[in-house]
Amino acid sequence: MSFTDKPKSSHVARGPDEADEAVGTVLDPADVDGEVNASGHPDQLTRQYGLWRVAGAAITIDNAWVVLGSSISVSIANGGIPGILYGLMVAAFYYAFIGLSLAELASAMPSSGGVYHWATMVAGPRLGRPVGFFTGWLNFAAWLFGLASLVQVAANTVVQLYATYHPGYHPAVAAQAWHVYVAYLGVLWLSTACVVLANGLVPHTQSAGMVLVLAGGLATIVTLAALPTQRASDYFVWGSFAENNATGWPGGVAFLTGVLNGAFTIGTPDSISHMAEEVRDPRRNVPRGILLQIGLGFLSAFCFAIVLGYAISDIAVLQGGGVDAFPLAAIYAQATHSAGATFGLLLIVFLSLLCGVTGTVLTATRAYWALARDHAVPFSGVFARVHARLSCPVEATLFVSLVVSALGAIPLGSAVGFTNLTGSFIILNAISYAVPFSTNLLARRRYFTPGPFHLGRFGVAVNLLAVLFIALFAVFFCFPPATPFDATTMNYNCVIIVGIVALVAAWWFLHAAKHYELPHLKMAVDHST
Repeated sequence: MSFTDKPKSSHVARGPDEADEAVGTVLDPADVDGEVNASGHPDQLTRQYGLWRVAGAAITIDNAWVVLGSSISVSIANGGIPGILYGLMVAAFYYAFIGLSLAELASAMPSSGGVYHWATMVAGPRLGRPVGFFTGWLNFAAWLFGLASLVQVAANTVVQLYATYHPGYHPAVAAQAWHVYVAYLGVLWLSTACVVLANGLVPHTQSAGMVLVLAGGLATIVTLAALPTQRASDYFVWGSFAENNATGWPGGVAFLTGVLNGAFTIGTPDSISHMAEEVRDPRRNVPRGILLQIGLGFLSAFCFAIVLGYAISDIAVLQGGGVDAFPLAAIYAQATHSAGATFGLLLIVFLSLLCGVTGTVLTATRAYWALARDHAVPFSGVFARVHARLSCPVEATLFVSLVVSALGAIPLGSAVGFTNLTGSFIILNAISYAVPFSTNLLARRRYFTPGPFHLGRFGVAVNLLAVLFIALFAVFFCFPPATPFDATTMNYNCVIIVGIVALVAAWWFLHAAKHYELPHLKMAVDHST
C-alpha cells in the first residue's frame, strides 16, 4: 500500500488497443489534468482545489465530531455512551477497508462519476454498462439521503439555538415540528445559492470549515472537560452498555444496529471523489483526501465522544426524546449549566454544519451531473449543462435541492424519520461501494490499471473484507431501532432501498437500455511495462 510515481501493473490491459476492449482506454498521467479528463469528457469545471482545499472539503463534508454529537439520538438507546464509543471504533475499522479500496480506485481514475465510473470500468466490457448504470444511481440516491440527513441535523441545531433562551419552547412537540422544516429549507437553499452563485468561494468555505471543525472541536472538548461540576463515572462511559440498552433487542443486536451512528459519523469517504474534475493532480490528492477524512474524522469524533460521555449527568433525559430528538443540546446544558455557554457551543456546531452542507450540495449535484453527461437520467440534455461563467451545473444543482427539499418532510410524518434518512444514506452508499469492489474481485482485477496509490498484493484481501463488512451491516441497519415496533416506529430502509432499485430498473428497461451511452473512461497509462 503506497504512493508511487510509476504505478505497477496488476491484472491490467497492456496497451491502448486491449484497454479499449475493456470498456475504457488508458491515459497518460500528464493528460489527466488536461483538456480530456479521466471521465472521457472535456474539462468544464475550474480546477480550483489543491491538496489543502481537498483536505478541507473532505474534513468539512465529513464533519465527524459534529455529526456524531448531533446524531447520537440514533444510538443513545443502544447501550448509551459505551455503545457509541465501541460502535464508532467498529465503524472506523471497517470503513478503513472501504477507504483504502476507494482511494485505490480514485487514484486510478479520478472522475466526478466516482463509483459510477469505477464500477463501469472494472466490471469489464460485457457487464460494465448495466453495472455502472445501477451503481451510479444508487450512489446518487445515497447522496440525496445524505444531504437530507445533514441538513436535518443543521435545522435541529438552529431550532435548539432558539430554544436555549426560550425554556418553554419544545420543538419536539408535534405542533412545533414544522419549525424544524422551515429551518431545513433555509439552510438547504442558502447552501444551494452559495454553490450556484459563488462557486469560486466554495473552496474557501471548505478551508474555513476545516479550521472551524478542528479548532471548534478542540475548543468544545476543552470546554466540556473543564466546566462540568458533576462528571460521569468511568464505568458509565466505558462499561454501562447493558443497563443503558433501552432498545428491547438482545445486546449483540442492539450493538450492531447502533453502529449506524459511527457509520454516519465517518461514512462519506467517496464525497471528494465527485469533485475530482475540480482538483489539481487528482490521482494523488483525491486518495489522500479520502484517507485523511477517515483518519482525522475518527480521531476527532472519538475524543469528542469520550469527553461528551463524562459530561452527562442524566442519561434518562437524553433517551426519552426518541430517535428524532436532539440530545446534544441537553448534554451541553447539563455540562455547562449556562445558557450562554450552551448557545456558544451549539453555534460552533451550526457553523461547522453549514460549511458541511455546502460541500455536500456540491458532492450530490456533481454526482447527478456526471450521470446526466452520459445520458443516464431523464432530460439529460438539460441537466448536463454547465454555466460557463458560474462554472456550475446550475440545472442539476437546483434539481437536487428540490428533491432534497421534499425528503426533508419525511421526519414530519414519521417518529423514526431521521433514522430512515441516515440509514438509507449509509446503506445505499455502502452498496454502491461494494459493487466496484466485488466486480473487480470477480474479474480478478484484470480490467483495473492501478494509479500512484495502489494496494499491491493486499488489494484482494482489502476489497474482500470491505464487501463482507458492507453486507453484514447493511442487514443490521435495516432492523427497527427498538422492539416492539409498529407502523410509525418501523425501520423503512429496506422498503426505501427496494423501491429505489425498482425505479432505477424501470428506467433502465424503459429508456436507458437503448439510449444510455457507455462512458468513454480513461485510466492512467502503465509506464512500468
